[in-house]
Amino acid sequence: MGKKNFQRQISTKSDRKIKARREAKNIWFGLGMFGMVGWSVAIPSLLGIALGVWIDTHIQSKYSWTLMLLVIGVALGCFNAWYWIAKESQSD
Repeated sequence: MGKKNFQRQISTKSDRKIKARREAKNIWFGLGMFGMVGWSVAIPSLLGIALGVWIDTHIQSKYSWTLMLLVIGVALGCFNAWYWIAKESQSD
């Protein structure tokens, strides 16, 4: 049983290596993914800040909407980045 398991592991690794060579993901793919993750966090964060500043200037409150929406924007951006990375990992 150990021999078949070992053969299966070798076969799986070999298939992955062949697939990776066919897809030829290079440094540009990595930089593109890095940029996409950065923007997917930055955009919701900036939108949260902008909305928070607008609310803070128009509505009196003892809470800072800017900070609350910044945290929500960062959380949504991180979730979005996680989603895209998981989606790319599934295609491997």
